[in-house]
Amino acid sequence: MAKLLVIEVAGLGWDLAERHGLPGLDGALAPAPLKPCFPAVTCTAQATFRTGLPPRDHGVVCNGRMDRRACRVDFWNQSARLVEGPRLWDAARSAGLRVGMMFWQQSLGEAADLVLSPAPIHCHGGGMIQDCHGLPAGLYGRLSAAVGRPFRLQHYWGPLASARSSRWIAAATAAVLADADLAPELLMTYLPHLDYVLQKRGPDDTAAVRPALRETAGLIAALSATARQHGYEILVWGDYPITPAEQVVFPNRLLREAGLFSVRPVGRRTYPDLYHSRAVAMVDHQVAHVYVRDRADLERVRACLAAAPGVAEAAPPPPELAHPDAGDLVLTASPGAWFAYPWWSERREAPDYASHVDIHSKIGFDPCELFWGWPPPGVGQDPTRVRGTHGRDDRPSLSAASTAALRGTASLADLAGQVRAFLQE
Repeated sequence: MAKLLVIEVAGLGWDLAERHGLPGLDGALAPAPLKPCFPAVTCTAQATFRTGLPPRDHGVVCNGRMDRRACRVDFWNQSARLVEGPRLWDAARSAGLRVGMMFWQQSLGEAADLVLSPAPIHCHGGGMIQDCHGLPAGLYGRLSAAVGRPFRLQHYWGPLASARSSRWIAAATAAVLADADLAPELLMTYLPHLDYVLQKRGPDDTAAVRPALRETAGLIAALSATARQHGYEILVWGDYPITPAEQVVFPNRLLREAGLFSVRPVGRRTYPDLYHSRAVAMVDHQVAHVYVRDRADLERVRACLAAAPGVAEAAPPPPELAHPDAGDLVLTASPGAWFAYPWWSERREAPDYASHVDIHSKIGFDPCELFWGWPPPGVGQDPTRVRGTHGRDDRPSLSAASTAALRGTASLADLAGQVRAFLQE
C-alpha cells in the first residue's frame, strides 16, 4: 500500500524560495511552482487539498464563516463537517489505508484514524487550560512524552509565535512515523512558523527571512529522512505566497460612515451590531466577504467599497467561490493592500477584545495579534506594523515531491487529484 507524508508549509511561496533559496533541502524533492486556490488562505487551501474541489463545492470560503441567520461571524471553527464533499483518501481508506492529520484546520470529527489539533479550554474566570485534541485516545500525552514537553499554544499564535511551534510539530510527526502502531499510510502535517516571520517582517526582509527559511528547510529535511526510513514518499506544498503589505483598507469603517454598518455603544466602547447592520465585511487578509441584508442595498454597498483606494475589485463571488456561505460581494485587495476588520477610528472606541489574542470574537482575521501592544500583555492595534499579507491567487506557491507521480501539476486542486490517484495505486 502507498505511504505518503504530506508537509504543508504556511507561507511557502515560489518567489520566496527562488530569491532566498531553501538551503539544505533535499534536492530529490524537485521544487516547482503551484497555483494556489482563491482565496489563498489556510482553511480554503486545506479544504481544497482534502477534497480536490473548489470552494463553491467544499464550502470553505475563507478562514471564517458568516452565519446569516444567527448574525454571527465564526473564525477558525475546527469542525470537519464544515468541509463538504468527499475526501481524496476515501477510496484508499475503504481499502485499508489509514489516515492521519496533525495540526490541520477543521480536522475535529474528520474521517481519519489519527488526529492531533490544539484545543484549549477557555476558563470562565479568564485564562485557559492548554490542551490538544487527540485521536486515538491518549495520543497527545504519548507524543508530549516523546517530544519531551507539551505543546505551547503561545508559540503557535500571538506575539510569542515562533519556530518553536514548528519544531514541536515536526518532532511529534517524526515520533508518529517511527511508531509502527500509530503510523498511518497517509500522514498530513503542518509547519506554521515561516508565516509569522513573513507577516511581521515582510518577504523583503532578508535578515529575518533567510534564517526562517533555513529552519524550514532543516525541519523538512529531517522529516523526509525519517519518512524515507519507514518507506514513505514525501510531498511538500505551500498554501499561499506572502507578498509585501503596504496599505491597509478598512471596509467596515467605510460601511459605518455610509450608515450601513451599525454599532452598539457600551460605555465608551463600541461593539458591532450585526443584527441591524445593513452590510458587514468579514475580512481575511486580501479578501473580504461582504454580506448585505437587503439586496436593494447591493449597488450602494458596492459603490461605497469599490471606490476605496486599495480595493482592486468589489463584485459578486467569482464562479469558483459561488457558495451560499460566500458574501454577496467579494472584495479583492490591490497588490500591496490588505483588509483590516476595525469599524472604529478612535482608539477609545475599540472593543475590549481588540487588545487581546481573541480569534473567535473578531469579525475578521487580525494579524496585529502577532505584535505586543501597550500595556503588556495586550497585543498591538496598529495595522501599519504588518509587513506581509496574502489571499490573492496571482503569485505561485511551491510544491515539491520525492516521486514523479506528484510532480508537474498546475494547481492545488490538480495536486489533490494526483495524490488521490497515488493512494489508489
